[in-house]
Amino acid sequence: MLTLLTIKDFAVVRTAELEFGAGLTVISGETGAGKSLLVDALGFLSGLRADSGMVRHGAERAELSAQFDLSDAMPARDWLREQELDEGDDCQLRRTLRADGGSKAWINGRPATLAQLGELAGLLVEIHGQHEHQALLSKASQLALLDGFGGHEAALTAVETVAAHWNALLREREALSKQGDVSERIAYLEHQFAELQREALEPDAIAELGATHRRHAHAAALIAACDGAFARLAGEDAPSMTRQLQQTRSELMRVVEHEPRLADIDALLDAASIQLDEAIALIERVREDLDLDPAQFEDMERRLGRIHDLARKHRVAPEQLAAQRDALAAELELLRSAGQRVTALDGEIAAARKQWQAAAAKLTEARTKTAKALSKSTTALIGELGMGGGKFEVALEPNAAERPDANGAERVEFLVSANAGQPPRPLRKVASGGELSRISLAIEVAALGGDLVPTMVFDEVDSGIGGAVAEIVGQKLRALGEKRQALCVTHLPQVAAQGHAHYRVSKAASDGVTQSAVEKLDAKQRAEELARMLGGVEVSKEARAAAKRLLSNVD
Repeated sequence: MLTLLTIKDFAVVRTAELEFGAGLTVISGETGAGKSLLVDALGFLSGLRADSGMVRHGAERAELSAQFDLSDAMPARDWLREQELDEGDDCQLRRTLRADGGSKAWINGRPATLAQLGELAGLLVEIHGQHEHQALLSKASQLALLDGFGGHEAALTAVETVAAHWNALLREREALSKQGDVSERIAYLEHQFAELQREALEPDAIAELGATHRRHAHAAALIAACDGAFARLAGEDAPSMTRQLQQTRSELMRVVEHEPRLADIDALLDAASIQLDEAIALIERVREDLDLDPAQFEDMERRLGRIHDLARKHRVAPEQLAAQRDALAAELELLRSAGQRVTALDGEIAAARKQWQAAAAKLTEARTKTAKALSKSTTALIGELGMGGGKFEVALEPNAAERPDANGAERVEFLVSANAGQPPRPLRKVASGGELSRISLAIEVAALGGDLVPTMVFDEVDSGIGGAVAEIVGQKLRALGEKRQALCVTHLPQVAAQGHAHYRVSKAASDGVTQSAVEKLDAKQRAEELARMLGGVEVSKEARAAAKRLLSNVD
């Protein structure tokens, strides 16, 4: 819901700030005062092409800003989250138009493209009137409105799910078909796989081979070091460290009775003796494992050489060769079973096609019923809105696409005949802006609750009508405002009286420059404004009395 619209240096408006609430807000004013500028501001905030002529004379740029409450706009919240532009429950659209023709846009304070601005605005506000920016004119929006009005969510979800599955199968089938004859590829992969399979390529095996190779490469030095250490620690030819340690303990124990602390030293030496014995035993085991075997060393050299050659060939580290081997095995398996998979896919695709057709048929049946109901109710409303003889039709057009469509088996086109005897034409081709606004109003009222856009704006929806029809238009707008936030620029008091809130736009000359001002009216001011709209420049007692009656007749 739109909560705040701020305008600065825009056309003849120096500055204006409008607060909006739920329900119907009407905007009135004298001809040429700039009532539609508020709609134009929303249009530019919705991504319309920049127009330097909209910058107030003498200003460098125009600044426009709109604040929205997203509690009733879940699609917009989802879009912001996907674009990583979300800021809680509120959203701000901001745009500047420069006098040199340039413009900038922001969403929640972050720079945005006009395309992003347009996408988001399309989920927040819908403008009806003599403007090109009208979501209801697109077939996609018409289809969404029809499905929303008919409550087709479950049927549409079923079609979307089956269509996604069918499309996935088709993509897999196409990918396999593009491979063509894979016999050469299979032969190549088999050769590569055989080379890798001949070696022990697990990372632990390669690491163990490397360590064993290093031991053999330095076997002579290792043997000499182990022999020397053993001789020093436990050798029999010279005083060994073990023997010296035992002699030291014996000498100390002979005099321990004279110095008790020597017992602590003996305990330490005893522990050292145990560790020394363990070290000697380990040296013996290491020495037994060492062997100068040139043949075995050469074999390890060749194995390491082959592993490094394979790593260079496949452009991976030696430790990644096992993963490369497994990947080749998986691709071989896939290619060998490709023919079988294609055959299986043909059956799965045929089954998915039948499932989609069944789900789409149910959706088509529901849409057909909904289309008749919407056509009937909208046609009745068109007549009430001063277009007697007019007719509205919801035409379902078969979708000729060969691939599965998540939106079902048809497209929707809203057709309108504004006068009796005229053939129905697409809504987007209706020439009269006033007629288009009233038809849009009729559709929205007939489809109350079916349109997900929370804010609807009607510009001069009452153009060319008056009297009882004007009162009906106002009543329908108020009824729409009970379900959705509605804004209406109007020149008719019968329509203005139906508003839940009322703004007046006035113009005056200041320093030789015409400027517009926007004012929210209280109850007394509102009655006076309605009297002006009824009586013109000279506001009579009768006009004021009629204005009070209009206000008193509003539910």
